[in-house]
Amino acid sequence: MAAVRFHLPGLRYNYPLNMFWVSMLKTHPEFFREGVEIGSFFGTFPYALWNGGRLIADDQCDSNYIKNVIKSVNDQGIPIRYTFTNPCLEEADFEDPFCNFCMDAANNGKNEVIIMDQRLEKYLREKYPNFEYNSSTCKEIKNIEQLNAEINRDYKYVVLDYNLNNRWDLINQIEKPEKLEVLVNTLCEPACPRRGEHYKHVGRNQRVILENRNLPVGQKKPVEPWYCKYGDHNCIHNIQEYPTYISPDDIWNKYVPAGITNFKIEGRTAYLFSLIDTYCFYMIKPEFVGQARLLLIKNLDSAGIFSIQKPKPSRWP
Repeated sequence: MAAVRFHLPGLRYNYPLNMFWVSMLKTHPEFFREGVEIGSFFGTFPYALWNGGRLIADDQCDSNYIKNVIKSVNDQGIPIRYTFTNPCLEEADFEDPFCNFCMDAANNGKNEVIIMDQRLEKYLREKYPNFEYNSSTCKEIKNIEQLNAEINRDYKYVVLDYNLNNRWDLINQIEKPEKLEVLVNTLCEPACPRRGEHYKHVGRNQRVILENRNLPVGQKKPVEPWYCKYGDHNCIHNIQEYPTYISPDDIWNKYVPAGITNFKIEGRTAYLFSLIDTYCFYMIKPEFVGQARLLLIKNLDSAGIFSIQKPKPSRWP
């Protein structure tokens, strides 16, 4: 059976969950569907100006945390994959000290970048040739000729535009399916007309929150609001009627036989328990989902990742 690789979201908020997940894969392999492996942890460390796709605010990582996360993940034989997909960068931003520190810290030949901006890609490939590079779904490539051209470039993987999920009339024309990565649990409505603008909105706000760190309270710039009734409320349980939804049966019975073995789970800013449900749904055998979920919750509770408040004692009368 081919390895079926899942790429998991989060280098910051979901990092404890992801590490427990890797541990469970080793200690309870009987829980998992056939061939499951972890292909990468993807995301960024706040506040990375190059970050795109999901906005992370009001947080910061120190250098030791970053180095420890990289080492811990790499020690498990898993790459970290920086999501450097901000579409609103200027060339001067390529010298950003924090982002370059993150690259330097992971510059050991084991890690990856997922990229959108061709200018940033050129800068990174020249300065950091030890990384592997992946093409982002943010490029929204929907044309099969363009997609094949992208796949034939020097990328490790190309992440498929979610609108092409289950479009077998097009997928069957992909020349190198082994280089394709598929986003299985996209929460966006199919053919969302605001998807490209959402990426730009995140990119603009990433700059705002970075600049606000050095401004007095009265001078801080407002963050642009964004509301989406789909992405803000959807979860693995209510997207299953979408034509873009991919089920576990689809993965093992359609995609893997077609040579497509890399699958991305979105959720860098997802609600923790929703993400646990998603991980279990895709990677755990149905008969073990309950055990796996409870084991994860118990471990996260014991580690203090969340706390269950007990009633405060009082007196009577």
